[in-house]
Amino acid sequence: MLFSDVLGQKHIKNHLTTSVDNGRIAHAQLFVGPEGSGTLPMALAYAQYILCQNKNGENTGGSESCNLKFKSFSHPDLHFAFPVTTSDKVKSKPVSHYYLEEWRQLLEQQPYGNLFDWYKILGVDNKQGQIGVDEASEIVKSLALKSYEGGYKIMIIWMAEKMNSSCANKLLKLIEEPPEKTIFILIAENEELIINTIKSRCQILNFPPLPEEAITSGLIAQYHLEHDVAAKIAHQANGNYNKACDLVYQDSEDIQFEKWFVVWVRSAFKAKGNKAAIHDLISWSEEIARVGRETQKKFLSYCLNYFRQAMLLNYKAEELVYIEPKTNNFDLLKFAPFVHEANIIDISTELESAIYHIERNGNSKIILTDLSIKLTRLLHRKSGV
Repeated sequence: MLFSDVLGQKHIKNHLTTSVDNGRIAHAQLFVGPEGSGTLPMALAYAQYILCQNKNGENTGGSESCNLKFKSFSHPDLHFAFPVTTSDKVKSKPVSHYYLEEWRQLLEQQPYGNLFDWYKILGVDNKQGQIGVDEASEIVKSLALKSYEGGYKIMIIWMAEKMNSSCANKLLKLIEEPPEKTIFILIAENEELIINTIKSRCQILNFPPLPEEAITSGLIAQYHLEHDVAAKIAHQANGNYNKACDLVYQDSEDIQFEKWFVVWVRSAFKAKGNKAAIHDLISWSEEIARVGRETQKKFLSYCLNYFRQAMLLNYKAEELVYIEPKTNNFDLLKFAPFVHEANIIDISTELESAIYHIERNGNSKIILTDLSIKLTRLLHRKSGV
């Protein structure tokens, strides 16, 4: 992957290529950035720059045969680890090695993709993946071997926050003292979920969300959109190129999420003092409980963001509002006054609590029904109370 194909983040590109040119490559690095900021594409371009001995800040000028191998992400000294789970293909002890075909499909089609996209490719979006101790054993074995081409070996661990404690503890010594010419690149969206003993051994690079200009340029180059159309999508994407790509095809999960959200808040408004409307909330909870846990968590995160956007609009911070409702007869301007200083903290707390319990395999129907009843009270709370 060319660095020029990675959107924005010029200061990070310069830092990485300069460190390689000067022979100062950190053996363990942690790329931290929100979804769609380009952490994975950057890691791929960086790995190619190192392994193919490219020059002048771009993935050209080095070994041509090596650069060709990177086009199919099949370089023998480039290793991957990522969250996996059991499936029709792998019945027990799943590890990344069994899913390399699907992984390369994600890299080719959606290098800015998220866990939701990955689980859809695997066909396991009703499960939660992890990087477990069996994966750690595979990593130890693969890195114990000599490099195929006599140079560096690079291990990219995507969504490193999905490492469970057994895996993290098993890899700790290896990350601290790796074999000669072995580089770890960990990629995470939430570094707080990575144990401190791992973080302390890594050089951390923080990726900011992408600016609208970078997303606009990327959309024009990839989809040949008119500038005004691309700019509008870039604004709605809020720094997330993966979301921008979904919006181009109207294939974003946010479209379905908005429909669920609108039904939810409308039912919550009606439910106060109306026993019949409680049935609507229970039916809604049952519907959401039928989808996979990853979808539930992503939806609740979407709701959290939607409430925050409504509050910003309520307090006249229009320049920070990027959501544009697509549901008929739902006006964000009319909804915004119901989200204010008296309820936003409690709404956020309840949503975060629901995400926490769903992630820990709580009963989704009970969690969502409880959340819905609490939302009914919170939305009717008066400002200033």
